[in-house]
Amino acid sequence: MNADTGIYSLAGSWRFATDPEDKGIMEQWFDRTLTAEQINLPGSMTENGKGNDVSLETSWTGRIRDTSFFTENRYETYREAGKLKLPFWLTPLKHYIGAAWYQRAIIVPEEWAGKQVILILERPHWTTEVWINGLAIGLQVSLSTPHRHLLGALDPGTHQVTILVDNRMYVDVGEDAHSISDHSQTNWNGIVGEISLRVAENLRIDDVQVYPAADNKSVGATILLAGVAMNVIPIRAQISVRDLASGKVVSEVAEIEVSCYQETASVRADIALVASITDWDEFQPALYAMEVKLFSENELLDQKNITFGFRQFKARGGGFFLNGKPVFLRGTLECCVFPLTGYPSTDKPSWTRILRILKTHGLNHMRFHSWCPPEAAFAAADEEGVIFSVECASWATVGFDEKYEQWLYQEADHILREYGNHPSFCMMLYGNEPYGFRAATFLAEFVNHYKQRDSRRLFSSGTAWPLIPENQFQVWANPRIQYWDQNLESRINASPPETMTDYSDYLSQYSAPVISHEVGQWCVYPNFDEISKYTGTLKPGNLEIFRDFLEESGMSDQARDFLMASGKLQSLCYKEEIESALRTPGMGGFQLLGLHDFPGQGTAIVGVLDPFWDEKGYIAPEEYRSFAGPVVPLARLEKRIFTNGEAFSADLLVAQFGADDVPAGELTWKLSENEITIYSGTLEIGFLPTGALRRLGEIRQILKDESAARRLTFEVNLPVGGPSNSWDIWVYPPNIEIDSSNEVHIASALNESCRAQLQAGRKVLLMPDNDCILGDERGQVPPGFSSIFWNTAWTQGQKPHTLGILCDPSHPALAHFPTDYHSDWQWWYIIQRSRSMIMNLLPREIKPIVQVIDDWFTARRLGLIFECEIDGGKLLVSSIDLKDGATCDPVCRQMLHSLLAYMKSESFQPTVSITADQISQIIRS
Repeated sequence: MNADTGIYSLAGSWRFATDPEDKGIMEQWFDRTLTAEQINLPGSMTENGKGNDVSLETSWTGRIRDTSFFTENRYETYREAGKLKLPFWLTPLKHYIGAAWYQRAIIVPEEWAGKQVILILERPHWTTEVWINGLAIGLQVSLSTPHRHLLGALDPGTHQVTILVDNRMYVDVGEDAHSISDHSQTNWNGIVGEISLRVAENLRIDDVQVYPAADNKSVGATILLAGVAMNVIPIRAQISVRDLASGKVVSEVAEIEVSCYQETASVRADIALVASITDWDEFQPALYAMEVKLFSENELLDQKNITFGFRQFKARGGGFFLNGKPVFLRGTLECCVFPLTGYPSTDKPSWTRILRILKTHGLNHMRFHSWCPPEAAFAAADEEGVIFSVECASWATVGFDEKYEQWLYQEADHILREYGNHPSFCMMLYGNEPYGFRAATFLAEFVNHYKQRDSRRLFSSGTAWPLIPENQFQVWANPRIQYWDQNLESRINASPPETMTDYSDYLSQYSAPVISHEVGQWCVYPNFDEISKYTGTLKPGNLEIFRDFLEESGMSDQARDFLMASGKLQSLCYKEEIESALRTPGMGGFQLLGLHDFPGQGTAIVGVLDPFWDEKGYIAPEEYRSFAGPVVPLARLEKRIFTNGEAFSADLLVAQFGADDVPAGELTWKLSENEITIYSGTLEIGFLPTGALRRLGEIRQILKDESAARRLTFEVNLPVGGPSNSWDIWVYPPNIEIDSSNEVHIASALNESCRAQLQAGRKVLLMPDNDCILGDERGQVPPGFSSIFWNTAWTQGQKPHTLGILCDPSHPALAHFPTDYHSDWQWWYIIQRSRSMIMNLLPREIKPIVQVIDDWFTARRLGLIFECEIDGGKLLVSSIDLKDGATCDPVCRQMLHSLLAYMKSESFQPTVSITADQISQIIRS
């Protein structure tokens, strides 16, 4: 016990019993001493090795869209008892759904005699019911806030406290809601935050809500008193505000007389400021403390210190304003991913680390998908200057279930009371993607209710929908490159690369600010080096399965290459996603899905960071920040592919939401090749006040008429050492030799004529029609430039099914085709003309010159180009359709030129021999 604070920690060993048959209440376990087991709190049952072994009969909380795990032969080994590994989310060490009893003795000290004792249970999961000495205290059901059970005045000495925790659904918040789902944090049973007794006076300060009004040079406060009615002696409240950084008092010291005739009383106070204050924002998160003291004559009865910030977050004219200045929300999601514990951290250092990583990558905003974080997260965000969007723990059907609706309002009330003073808490919604035809009606009432109740933050219905007039901001899925069910018809897969597109047409439909919903969802190949990090309650059986699949395909040695190459493609996709939002006039912001991986819902490896918020090695925070930070230079390019002698032009803009204005000065730009500047120039720009997307001007440069193909990097630097950003373009000769000069025979099928050429010892370039590329039991591998969207298991096979290309840029076949080892924008033109060849049936010695990285669920050996000996001749096979040669686009023309130049050189010496029959297993003759 801490005598100074009046807090008695109950952390440590508790008596414990599971109650799977719900016998405990009927048999009055609360009125006897549990003796069977011990458990340590705070913690979960799983952490303590309690619960059932995971099996095929485990009743999970969460949908499993792809049920092939339970039926397909390839998963047979992983279904064995004692060896079970799950492909659709992390595998917990233990699992339990139902009632569990926690019990221990407590000692009430003499100095607590006659005072109120409160039991604090932070982050239990889900409901708690409490008994003291066998006497029922009550039931609490919040998923988002601490449970506070008032035990009353307890006699000094030993007492027995018994807690029943039940992690079954009290109401249907949706089995996929991240507040309860096994997809993310797991549906754990336990109490994982503070567990303590606190002493309070009979008349006490129950709650204080602070309403800063810097523009009026005042601070408002609503003070709720609770306890035994006292009207015999006068009661007064003393209120003051101090700067946490300096300790200086910045307000009057106000005193208010209080009349208490009932068990509760509410007091409203307005305190004038007597010193200048600093507003809270992402760049200078200034914090203040309100001190409220309650006196009876000169005796101090109770006191509270409430941390807050002078912050106004408003929606006006289609934009967000923080303290009157426009702000652009650059956000990511936190889907309750905590792979070591299976539950969210309740300590501030853990959250400080996460939020500093977020800001290092240029972001200023975090959305909590269908859950609300604990106090520690808000406290860290207050200090780090991160804007939170909080949801009421739901992803459900609304408008039908009265019990659920009552709970939802109660949960929202709990959240606002518990966390409402935090300046980081700027936005609140019911939850994620509501279902039900009455959803709009119900949520309109919900939004209106809370708009009237709390003006300190903005309210909206559900993330993604419904888009109703009552919303103070809209979160919408359409302003992004690819959304659900678009497959290969999305902009990134169906339209040539450019940086012109923005979302102005979408925004014009709404007067409220619009945030793009779950932007990205671009996958990267699994990082198998990550497996060793899982030292806690969750094991990466999914990653181990995928690693086994890769090894069975003979490609385990390429795992790191697949990660790096697909990571470069993923980063490219996210860059265009983010810049599309930034270059949209009036856009409110974006919410990524995500900056870090989500290991559930089929295994969604969508982050540039792993589930532990660690880097994977293919993009540094500084590079990410260059296109996602507070100040980002932008370029509108109509295309990325040019020919020599053509004019390159770029319309330059800047998304300027930095801390300070940018002074007038000289912008510099350059076009470079391999870091050697080829062209450069300057552009005089005017003063750039913060808070808007602004046009800077246009640059134009005639590209030299050269015979070589080149990749150039266009880089823009703002004045006075300001931020920079860059984009790659490719420049190709307008006319280039593609004649094989009879040295190479070009064929579209391995027919008798083609084989005759090979038998004569000739060189053959085989480019079959796309329809002749054979598939497997799943069909052909569909062509797609982008990475996989979310993952093929959860999307039930949405296209594309691949993660870009992998090649060796130094291979002589690519000597005249500028490329890195991974997909870049020029490959869009190649992919459009291709089908991936499934090479599993060919000898493993045949390594594709251009390989396609397959989905980790199928782990097939895929290729676009490979070479071999056959029938005494030399064969190069390309499943890129380049047959129209001179009439195709510059990229494909250049690829054909490069392949032919290689085949005509002495370097073309295939070493692996195969047969025509083997070729016929992948290509129809």
